[in-house]
Amino acid sequence: MPEEKRKVDMDKIVSLCKRRGFIFPSSEIYGGLNSCWDYGPLGVELKRNVRDAWWRAVVQERDDVVGIDASIMMHPQAWVASGHVEGFSDPLVECKNCHLRWRADQLSGEKCPDCDGELTEPKMFNLMFKTFMGPVEDNANVVYLRPETAQGIFVNFENVRSTMRKKLPFGIAQIGKSFRNEITTGNFIFRTREFEQMEIEYFVKPDTDDEWFNYWVKERFNWYLKLGIKKENLRLRRHGKEELAHYAKDCYDIEYLFPMGWSELEGVANRGDFDLAQHAKHSGKGLDYFDEETNERYVPYVIEPSAGVDRSVLAFLVDSYDEDIAEGETRVVLRLHPALAPIKVAVLPLSRNEKLVPMAREVYTEVHRHFMTQYDDAQSIGRRYRRQDEAGTPFCVTIDFQSLEDKQVTIRERDGMAQIRLPLRDLVSTLQAKLSGEAFTTQPTWSAKAVGTRED
Repeated sequence: MPEEKRKVDMDKIVSLCKRRGFIFPSSEIYGGLNSCWDYGPLGVELKRNVRDAWWRAVVQERDDVVGIDASIMMHPQAWVASGHVEGFSDPLVECKNCHLRWRADQLSGEKCPDCDGELTEPKMFNLMFKTFMGPVEDNANVVYLRPETAQGIFVNFENVRSTMRKKLPFGIAQIGKSFRNEITTGNFIFRTREFEQMEIEYFVKPDTDDEWFNYWVKERFNWYLKLGIKKENLRLRRHGKEELAHYAKDCYDIEYLFPMGWSELEGVANRGDFDLAQHAKHSGKGLDYFDEETNERYVPYVIEPSAGVDRSVLAFLVDSYDEDIAEGETRVVLRLHPALAPIKVAVLPLSRNEKLVPMAREVYTEVHRHFMTQYDDAQSIGRRYRRQDEAGTPFCVTIDFQSLEDKQVTIRERDGMAQIRLPLRDLVSTLQAKLSGEAFTTQPTWSAKAVGTRED
């Protein structure tokens, strides 16, 4: 059967991201740089909200996980111990005609996909970016940009355990940039050479690893559902024995139905005791654990949920993208979960009339103390609503001429475009309740119809 694909076209997502300031091509005025992207004003807020939601779920709301922020550059022996120097490679082939290079394991034929030319024999290509530390560029000063954040956690296992006085099971979480010199990139921000990871290394007693592995698979799958991802667009795929990494005892991929088909969103692996044992062996430092309850000493097993920030951003964008009809025209709307929406509230005076502006500015000043807020008075109110819909803004607050008399404002909700009116003194508390999940129609003091805010 052909690979299932989403109805949402990736070109629409890319166009929306450029149009509304989510994501731009890197160095665009110079023609761009392949697979590199810059997050714009809305994109950086969305990305920050994804990171914050993850951190809140795995660190803030738990008492068994703490965080660190390890250096991007590590001692080169750390990468020898982890196996990256010797084994972190992909098979590379080059077209003898056009000289384009491809991953051999991703080609379906023996010819160049671009020009049908003859390909060279595969050669192994290490994916780590190599650089030099200090003024002399020689082998003694070689360092690497980390290809994953996990190793920074493993080498700090004992530091964290002793300073935080942690007992097993406990985890260490980290969010940070990683770098892989990928041979083949593409699909927008799905696969890039510079990316951001959200990883947990959860340390457990060896005979409890299967239980914790299953726990974290379920926990991480449900995180996406809680933030609005449709269940039919998520699935679990267990790795076959032949595709398990050399360190892995077991692994599941949480896959999402991207526009190009089902692809990995997050991996959850049972890494066994490989990492701590390897670093202990190569460093000469003990990384075992003394269990006071059983009077045993052992090397902990590790369960690793590893997610990509950029892939998560892409999944939330794709899943929230929708088109419907409003006022006889197609409306593009991002139905983002309020916790992820870059702008929570937009303040919109009905017009630029000099009588409305002072009150509108006062409302904006008060609201943006509590929420990420945008003030917009350009073009018709209908056009401004459309802009906020495309940005994923959950609520718009409109100030009209009646507001000057009755000190009430109108809140317009993004998804159903319902409009309700309430006293200005209740605005912030009401927005807080609605952004926290309270149903939009549960406030009895609102009137059923707003005044002067027709979407034209």
